[in-house]
Amino acid sequence: MNAVLSAAQAYCGEIETLSARLGERVALDAAAVLDRGDTIALEPPGLWSPNRSCRLVRAADGWIAVNLPRPSDLELIPAWTGAALEADPWEAVEAAAARTPWAQLVEGARVLGLAVAAVGEVAADRPAVPGLRVTSGRSWRAGLPTVIDLSSLWAGPLCGSVLAQAGWTVTKLESAGRPDASRATPAFFTRLNGAKAEASLDFGNPRERARLADRIASADVVITGARPRAFEQLGITPEAMFARNPGLTWVAVTGHGWRGDGADRVAFGDDAAAAGGLVRWEDGEPRFIGDALADPLTGLAAAVAAMTAVEQGGGVLVDAAMARVAAEVAAGA
Repeated sequence: MNAVLSAAQAYCGEIETLSARLGERVALDAAAVLDRGDTIALEPPGLWSPNRSCRLVRAADGWIAVNLPRPSDLELIPAWTGAALEADPWEAVEAAAARTPWAQLVEGARVLGLAVAAVGEVAADRPAVPGLRVTSGRSWRAGLPTVIDLSSLWAGPLCGSVLAQAGWTVTKLESAGRPDASRATPAFFTRLNGAKAEASLDFGNPRERARLADRIASADVVITGARPRAFEQLGITPEAMFARNPGLTWVAVTGHGWRGDGADRVAFGDDAAAAGGLVRWEDGEPRFIGDALADPLTGLAAAVAAMTAVEQGGGVLVDAAMARVAAEVAAGA
């Protein structure tokens, strides 16, 4: 955990410097940012993640992290493993994994929308959070930036929370039909979103989707946590939004990147951490070292990238992939 804390402290230091130039100085306690144990029941990490939704499982040629946090995930196990769903679904997972190469397991999970990753599959061989310039941006303008936060759970909302603490005007905008799942844990939700204004729109209504596009087009920053295809279905793509708003900074928090082969993969903080190799090894077996670590680390990294992009005039897509951030932190261990 020393490397994780050191990385979080480094991000917090950058946030403090940038926020002082762009608004109100934000001084964060890195250890507190990494810890949500006061708001959610957690167990010690090991083969299981502290929240007990993710497990490290031996495949035929390596190890995978299997994350099943949603009831619908369990229903997909027969389709993924080819086995009937027994009383203990993890028995089917372990049996199927033991005879199957990890790449086949990961690909099958990708098709079904399950959060499965091979331990250490992502290398720290490129920038963890690249800022992809889309337009020439605009010159810095007076006043504190406005932010639309469309993200959910931990990483994206943490990024938005940091920007709100800097005095930026942040609105948490949710789908009326699919609100942030972290609302089920009120204390944790409030920690990340309490300083934001709130709004909701019916994303299934064309008129409401037009209003969503207008909100993004008038903002300085938009934070998203869904995969690219979700925005294609809404008709709200980065290309369309940057055409309307050349100074926009789009912070795209994903599991495996906005572009490339991993763009359509589902991921959460624990499996993304394992994908980046952010685990410890004990007698040849991997172990989790903390709670969904890719989430808070990516939230901090995304906040740094967002403030940097805004200071430079925007026109940037921030590609904040949790697995890549985890890989960068693991490489520094």
